[in-house]
Amino acid sequence: MADHQESSLTLPSVPASVPLARRHVLEVLAEWGLPADTETADAIRLIVSELTTNAVQHTFGRSPTFTVGLRLDRDALLRIGVTDSHPRRPRRLPAAVQQDNGRGMVIIRSLAAESGGRLSVVPTECGGKTVTVAMPWTAGVH
Repeated sequence: MADHQESSLTLPSVPASVPLARRHVLEVLAEWGLPADTETADAIRLIVSELTTNAVQHTFGRSPTFTVGLRLDRDALLRIGVTDSHPRRPRRLPAAVQQDNGRGMVIIRSLAAESGGRLSVVPTECGGKTVTVAMPWTAGVH
């Protein structure tokens, strides 16, 4: 087994790319041994949906594409990252504003925490950012 496996997919920053990103991630994870009908897969599906939706909605046309990256290190740690070219970091909105929008990062943080993972935001060299969720790899562990 290799020390790590990687996959990435770059898509246009349009709403139709969100389900494509989700499907890509679940197909890759299935190849790596994570069945689609598990709680972990459900959590990852939601994390990818929120991260990619943020990349589409909150870059205000300044990021024509986004990239979904997956990395599995030593069958122990899964990283799911979404990179866009907009410099603004995601923010939590005040509760009063969170009626319909703005809960995405709260959802992502809580899903990451529930699975023993964590969320990080790292600037990219080209002035954008990568929002990453790193979580323990639990495929094959029931």
